[in-house]
Amino acid sequence: MKWQRFVAVARKEFIHVLRDWRSLVLAIAIPMLLIALFGYALTMDLKHVPTAVWDRSQSAESRELVSLLDGSAYFSVDHATDNYRDLGDMLDAGRIMVALVIPADFSDRVRAGRPVSIQALIDGADANNATLAAGYLDAVSTIYNSRLKVVRRSLQSGTGRITLEPRAWYNPEMESRNVIIPGIIALVMVVIAAMLTSVTIAREWETGTMEQLISTPIRVPELVLGKVVPYFVIGLADVAIAVAMGHWIYGVPLRGSTALLFLSASVFLTGALFLGLLLSINLKSQVLANQIALFTGYLPTLLLSGFVFGIYNMPVAIQAITFIVPARYFIALLRGIFLKGIGLEILALNMVLLTIYAAVMVLLCHRRMKLKL
Repeated sequence: MKWQRFVAVARKEFIHVLRDWRSLVLAIAIPMLLIALFGYALTMDLKHVPTAVWDRSQSAESRELVSLLDGSAYFSVDHATDNYRDLGDMLDAGRIMVALVIPADFSDRVRAGRPVSIQALIDGADANNATLAAGYLDAVSTIYNSRLKVVRRSLQSGTGRITLEPRAWYNPEMESRNVIIPGIIALVMVVIAAMLTSVTIAREWETGTMEQLISTPIRVPELVLGKVVPYFVIGLADVAIAVAMGHWIYGVPLRGSTALLFLSASVFLTGALFLGLLLSINLKSQVLANQIALFTGYLPTLLLSGFVFGIYNMPVAIQAITFIVPARYFIALLRGIFLKGIGLEILALNMVLLTIYAAVMVLLCHRRMKLKL
């Protein structure tokens, strides 16, 4: 491989990118748009759950419970009623997600230190949110119980009592945004790589300039690497934008090595770019290559990488498929670097697998391009 020919191809591709300013603007704007959209819209947290209460007790104890519920960040008690029909109508219409019915003897039982049950009706149409709401209700009841004198008496009586004090490491605020933003970086890189490199060789075929390239003394490594270098630079710039936005706008902590983050991003980006280039070589159509690249890159990253859905919750057959999705290993690297601050002593396997993926894509591109030339 001669350096002069490689530089000439890379320079030609840089000029094409700079002249096509619309694609360049999209390459910068799309990452910012995706991060803004996913960062604000995609959240696993559940707050301000619309709640209705039927307080049949009308006592100081029941009002304290309702006040505790409404004062939390997780529930918003906006409706009060005195019958089941209204509760059912509000649940049917989707105006509330949780309905509480406090029994008439609530105050008497609390003062007497006897067990008391409160009925909670939860809209289970969204199973995940319903599970979260039930967990929040349980937490509120635990807080309320801790305030009652009967609990203090039971603690002083010498009867055994176990208290669970959970502590979340790495993400103590339990903010889903801290988990989602690193995954968005992988998604952004896949989209950009698919959009840019999947049309490079196909464009040469469609415009008829590939025959001119074939007639020159240029060699396959010079052509392939020269085509990828400009988009690699753009991809790293997008990574820097995504990391900066995640850290400074959304407050995602970056506890690990920035150098390791960009090293792993470079390896993943190399594989993603050469995947797009491989499709461009084989399909010879810009539109088709771009669509297939988005389909093979975006969807697996979104659905099968652990970005949104936990891999261990998937069926065994689907879990097996996730092992061939490179974004799975890259997202594990990103979350380890961002949230845990760990290095290659723990993440080495993920880095090795990403490197193998990138090497395979480079070799396949070289082989297919050699056959075409």
